[in-house]
Amino acid sequence: MQFTFEFDGLRVPANVSGAPRRTADGWIVPAGPVALLHPFGAAAEFYRHGWNSWSPSGWTRVDGDTIGIKDSPERLLTADDAANETPHAHSGSAVGAVTGPDGGTLLVGALGLGTPRVGADGNVLWARSEHDDAEWFVAYGAEQDVFAAYADRVTERLGRRSARAGTVWSSWYSYYEDITEDRIARAAADLEGYPVDVFQMDDGWEPVVGDWTAGPDFPSGMAATARTVARHGFRPGIWLAPLIALPGSTIATERPDLLVAGDDGRPLVTGHNWGSHYHSLDTTHPEVLDHLRGVFDRITADGYSYLKLDFMYAGAVGGHRHVDLPREQVYRRAIEHVRTTVGDDVYLLGCGVPMIPSVGVFDGARVGPDVAPFWDNAERVGDPSGEGARNALVSSVNRVWMRRLYEVDPDSVYFRSGRNLLGPDERGALQDTAAVLGFRSTSDPVDWLRPEERAEAADWLGGTAVVEQLGRYVFRVDDRVVDLTPYVTGERAVDAASFIG
Repeated sequence: MQFTFEFDGLRVPANVSGAPRRTADGWIVPAGPVALLHPFGAAAEFYRHGWNSWSPSGWTRVDGDTIGIKDSPERLLTADDAANETPHAHSGSAVGAVTGPDGGTLLVGALGLGTPRVGADGNVLWARSEHDDAEWFVAYGAEQDVFAAYADRVTERLGRRSARAGTVWSSWYSYYEDITEDRIARAAADLEGYPVDVFQMDDGWEPVVGDWTAGPDFPSGMAATARTVARHGFRPGIWLAPLIALPGSTIATERPDLLVAGDDGRPLVTGHNWGSHYHSLDTTHPEVLDHLRGVFDRITADGYSYLKLDFMYAGAVGGHRHVDLPREQVYRRAIEHVRTTVGDDVYLLGCGVPMIPSVGVFDGARVGPDVAPFWDNAERVGDPSGEGARNALVSSVNRVWMRRLYEVDPDSVYFRSGRNLLGPDERGALQDTAAVLGFRSTSDPVDWLRPEERAEAADWLGGTAVVEQLGRYVFRVDDRVVDLTPYVTGERAVDAASFIG
């Protein structure tokens, strides 16, 4: 049906599937395709939101280049919604907006599941879903106001958890997979007394991705390491990727029938990492739910109450399952099963998660690709989902509005000058981004830091900040004005110190 949205100072003709209803902050539109005839023309900026944690997000002119992963099908499969992404068109996941020259912003966003998609050109802001299960929210006004209103509407539907992670130390950006029982024990002992709440072991403790038991480098078992971490005063945290399995894992070799299948009936390839492809567990199968319950019962019984769950998008890929359901609904049921299993006292940090379907279940979510001790990734030029400090900063700052949905994790910051290609300004920009988003974490081992860097890390980790957003990328942090615009736009030259180890 044709409908005209009335806003203060703006009338927007539209095609919608049913009669919208007015609210104090916008309009609720019935499920179904939406097309809004915006008046901003080709000079409009479009906000593109990515599907999962690593998906590129940000603003670009509709007459300019698109934001997204181009010419990399394998990466697109991992870091965005490969089934729906059109890299050379302006579109994204769940929510989108166009802004005119006067700063007024017209937004449309999904209020639930259904794998929704939003896009724009010089005339139309459109929205549609793979499954028309959710209503839409349409609003017009100041940029920050309409995104805040949308976020609040989402939490009304999906919930909002209130747990706080505190400060986090992670093993990943120092040791990567090269962790052992002794190395973790030494790192925890060195960190004792620092203002860190969570000590989180990352990838490398398990024998193979998919088998969530202690690997050979943890001969005393995972409960012993949790006790060691706790003895030094930290909440034990651990990484796992419970919805995927490498081909050599037990579940993939012994029970391929429990994996999402392709059209040929064989286990579907749903991503690539660790020098291999991997598969997704079919969480509609009762035996998979039993398997997940066993994994999480064991992990929590071992003493881990902060769980970083990675590569979670794999639970929402298309494919053939035991029960045929819309894929975001499948994912939502799976993570609700995990939450029920671990209980409310366990902090769940999602990484690689579909962003909107995770609201109300996860306590926190990564909102950018992996950070790294370098600014740009020379191996992934033109790929805004590739690891690197700039990519992590850009996506994270463009998702600052998501603080109203859950804790938002922009990834670790650095204090070390050694083993690092980031100069002081880049390290400072990452620290400011983390302060703005309200999630403080690092991965620097104490014995990698100079005395002055140890003091800087302790001051920053132990600090708090009052943050006020002044503009799209401009913030007041306590008594400082932090302008991240040059880092986001790429107008700032990288420090010469960035090339000094």
